[in-house]
Amino acid sequence: MEPIAHLLIGASLGRAGLNRNTALATATLTLAAEAPDIDVLGNLKGPVFGFAHHRGFTHSFLGLVFVSAVVVGVVYLVWRLRGRKTKNPNLPPRWGLLFVFAYLAGLTHIMLDFTNHYGVRPFWPLLEKWYSWDIVFIVEPIILILLVAGLLLPALFSLINDEIGVRRKGPQGRLAATLALAGVVALWGVRYYEHRRAVNALEARVYEGAEPKRASAYPSWINPFRWYGVVETQNFFATTLVDSYVPDVDPEGQMRIR
Repeated sequence: MEPIAHLLIGASLGRAGLNRNTALATATLTLAAEAPDIDVLGNLKGPVFGFAHHRGFTHSFLGLVFVSAVVVGVVYLVWRLRGRKTKNPNLPPRWGLLFVFAYLAGLTHIMLDFTNHYGVRPFWPLLEKWYSWDIVFIVEPIILILLVAGLLLPALFSLINDEIGVRRKGPQGRLAATLALAGVVALWGVRYYEHRRAVNALEARVYEGAEPKRASAYPSWINPFRWYGVVETQNFFATTLVDSYVPDVDPEGQMRIR
């Protein structure tokens, strides 16, 4: 996924209640949720090197251990430079727990990247195999809307409460952030269902008289029911559009044989 979605997921995890357990939780979660993409620095050695190593070690279960340690180290350094100050003096940083939170945020990064068609190699370097769910586009507007709303609406209500003199103790926005995260999971469920309908439609027909060996469907970010189908047969590949709402293959006569 693109960086904003990762950052919003990390911030939402903090707001959903993890920030009540230790100071600096939201900052750590937000940074750690995007930190695996530090491998884009590989592009400095050229596009081929960058492409070969993107979503490699830093996007693996093993690599997250080192990424999480770096994130916690950066947060610790900033905390020291700021004079060891936190918003709530009664809630000190718990560094072991922050490391666990950082690893959890890293797992959400792998999960989000798994849901799109680029995929991930979570077992690298032990296993080079790529895994992808192919259910959402790399830029998914609905996910962004859900997460932004979950973070901003509590701030709006907090301003209203201040105006009318209502004061609440503790971190705000827990319910809204939780609902936003639940909405993301629900969206995955809907998109998975539509994805299966699209793949089944691709597998249910023949192409130039040939039976399909494998079929895949890749999402469109504009239309949630429009998928780009790729079918492998014995002698060629067929690319076509799929409407999972019907479902119907090649509704506009745009099939290509390769």
